[in-house]
This record gives sequence, C-alpha cells and structure tokens, in this order.
Amino acid sequence: MEMLSFILDAVSIAPGDFTGFTFFIGSVSMLAATVWFLMQHGQVDKKFKDSILVAALITGIAAVHYFYMREQWILTGTSPTELRYIDWILTVPLMVVEFALLTRVGMKKLFWASVVMLTAGYFGESGVTGVMDAQSWGLVSGLAYFWMAYEVGCLSIFGGPSGAVGKALASGSGKIPEAGRMLQWFVLVGWSIYPIGYMAGTDGWYSFVAINEGAMNIIYNVGDAINKIGFGMAVWYAARS
Repeated sequence: MEMLSFILDAVSIAPGDFTGFTFFIGSVSMLAATVWFLMQHGQVDKKFKDSILVAALITGIAAVHYFYMREQWILTGTSPTELRYIDWILTVPLMVVEFALLTRVGMKKLFWASVVMLTAGYFGESGVTGVMDAQSWGLVSGLAYFWMAYEVGCLSIFGGPSGAVGKALASGSGKIPEAGRMLQWFVLVGWSIYPIGYMAGTDGWYSFVAINEGAMNIIYNVGDAINKIGFGMAVWYAARS
C-alpha cells in the first residue's frame, strides 16, 4: 500500500505547480506504457519479442526515475539533473538499440554515440568538470546526435544520404520501413526538444532566451513522454505485421 501511495500521490503537488504535475503525468504514463508493452510481448512474432521487451524496459526504467524525480522536485524545488541523466544514460542507449534490433546492424556505433551525447550533455548542464563551458559540451553532444541522426537515416526523409542503419530500415520486410520512418521522425523532431531545453535552461548558454528550471523540466518531461512511449509504439506497429 505504501508503494501504491508513493506512485499515485498527487495530493502533495502544490496548486499551480505545473512542473510537478508533468512529473506526475510522466511517472504514471510511463508505468501504464510498461504494463501495456509487457501485455503485448506475448502477442507478437518471435523476432519482435526482444524489441517489445526493450520498449517495456525503456518506459519501466523511466517510470521508476520519474517517481523519484517528482519527489525531489516537490520536496526541494530543485531540478533533478543527476536523476534525469541517470535515467537517460540507461534508456537512450536502449532506444537506439531498437534500431539495431530491427535491422541487425549498427548496434555498437549507435550505443557509444548515445553515451557520448549524454555524457557531454551532463557535463555541460551540471558544470561538474570545470573543463570547457556549456556551449563547448553542447557542441560535442550535438555532433554525436547529428551523427546518429545521419546513421539512422533521418536525412533520407528529405531525400538526403543515409547511414547503414537507415539503409537497412528502408530495405526491411513487412512494416519495418514504415516503423523505421516513424523512428526517424522521433529522432529528428522529438529529440530536438532536448537541445532546446538544454540551450534555454543551462547557465552560460543563450542568456537572452534563458528560462527557469521549472520550464526546462516541463520541456524535458513532455519530450520524454512523447519519445519513449512513441518509440515503443512504433516498434509495436512493426511487430503487428
């Protein structure tokens, strides 16, 4: 009962705390998505079972972290930067692994590129290293992101070149090309939410568009819900074929 109360406790969110509300919605929606993906695991073809399981892992890990991020925000009013990056360092590599599970190519390259992207982002946002400024770390993170976007074929949306993973998606069987296109849109558009939050909310970046921690966390929370659940739904769409 204590765990259920912890999961569903929205009473402690102060009136008008829209940021706290998005943390609550994020935690519950991630939990619901996890249950749904696990229910679908037994309904899909064997070759997609690993992909659906990874989708459930992504939202499940995120749900646990969102419960604690919500708690930190409500109790202290501070941004849960460390908890958020722990969540991302676990879930984002799993998200890019979904491409490799669908195509059987590019897993190591995508995995390590995602680690570089997230590590550089954390160093820039937290300032813990004292080496380089937020812009420089943001550039490193951005380069890793753009390389991944190329590798998975995001440029092919507009008729541009594609990396090995993107080519494999395009030549896949069944609904894999359609699902791959959905995933490419998530990487291209959905993931752009994160650098927007980073640039607008990180000290030492663009002060003329600086926003407070609450608004930055709203951007991140909405982005997480859309991207993590949406990634899984795209994989499920391919698995239905």
